[in-house]
Amino acid sequence: MADQLLMQYVGFTSGALVREYSFIVRDESGQPREYTVTIANEAFLSHQVRYQDGPSICSRRLRRELDANATDPPTTQFCITDLELADYRNTRPKTVSYLRKQVQD
Repeated sequence: MADQLLMQYVGFTSGALVREYSFIVRDESGQPREYTVTIANEAFLSHQVRYQDGPSICSRRLRRELDANATDPPTTQFCITDLELADYRNTRPKTVSYLRKQVQD
């Protein structure tokens, strides 16, 4: 059923401790539901994650929550864990690193 959802990233806000990514999800009825997913600022500062990867990481987490909870999670706010950041780093394409190596050689 979650494949019948429209998930739209609508932006982020930066706070003192976290960067908050906002999403609107619409099901087949078209009714919007708002969700937020946060990543600790420390994750960016310590280079665990790149700023440009934030929306993708948060989108993946929200999609998992929607899939696991029959498209209606019990909460509308989620936090990205260090384990999720490590998983993302290990599964994202390595093309940028490969291209840098090519240029250096």
